[in-house]
Amino acid sequence: MKRIHVVLLGGALTAPALATAQSITPAREEVVALTSEWAGERFADGRPKVPDAILERMKNVNLEEAWSVLRGKGFEWQFEGRFKLVHLEQTATLVGRALTATFVPKRPDLDKALTDKGHAAGHVGGRNSWPIDLLQKGDVYVANAFGSYEGGPIIGGNLATAIYRNSGNGVVFDGSVRDIAQMETMEGFKGWVRDWHPSYNYDNMLVEINRPTRIGTMLCLPGDVVLAKREGVMCIPPQLAELVCKTGELVQLRDMFGFQRIKEGTYTPGQIDQRWTDDMEKDFSRWLNDHMDKLPVPREQIQEMLKERTW
Repeated sequence: MKRIHVVLLGGALTAPALATAQSITPAREEVVALTSEWAGERFADGRPKVPDAILERMKNVNLEEAWSVLRGKGFEWQFEGRFKLVHLEQTATLVGRALTATFVPKRPDLDKALTDKGHAAGHVGGRNSWPIDLLQKGDVYVANAFGSYEGGPIIGGNLATAIYRNSGNGVVFDGSVRDIAQMETMEGFKGWVRDWHPSYNYDNMLVEINRPTRIGTMLCLPGDVVLAKREGVMCIPPQLAELVCKTGELVQLRDMFGFQRIKEGTYTPGQIDQRWTDDMEKDFSRWLNDHMDKLPVPREQIQEMLKERTW
């Protein structure tokens, strides 16, 4: 009889624990709380929805400019390099809103528990596909697979096709992929990954979607703006995305103006490289106004820039 009571008590204690175990995908309220400094529109899952217009402008921002803005705001760990690019074109750029995922080494008991709980919550099939099923247009799939190599590819040709169909974008993975020859033929799909390997995924498992995830030394939150170029990747907090664009555009225009004036012999490199005089700033404002329709920054942004200038 005592043995029966012990078993029943154990079951009574275990059932609530299983019922309240952390879900792979957080509730909307949790995502909102994690990204509380964003005051704009959100997806149904709670992720910040930075406007498409900001994403389009972000494509022309250099990583150096974005890094300087974020570091100035106290965000020290938003860049990671040392990736391989699925496509090798030198001008590759990837911009989008982060949907995050975290993988850990596979453990059979936890693997089964998370799969059962996810299926009960409405997820279908193997867990590798679950983040992909949630992707929206303009998303970038950002996954921490702890640098997993042999036995670690978390996508191949089929899942890469689904990623591009759902997001129209690509991936940033701290891990390996397979079927690289197939991915290279997918026009528009872009990937920043650690490596590729012919094996399939058998050494890791998905444990979280849309919670903070680490890619090397970079921390990424769901809804961050991903800016990936040949040199590496940055995850930009959504509340700073517009500031990064404005700063990047201003730096780009000042560089163009400076190069032109040096070529003309108007200023020396020493003058351009130090703090500009009031007369130089006035010259720059006139140059912006005169060349407004020939510059790589949208006309409306230059007009706004001129309104904010005091020269």
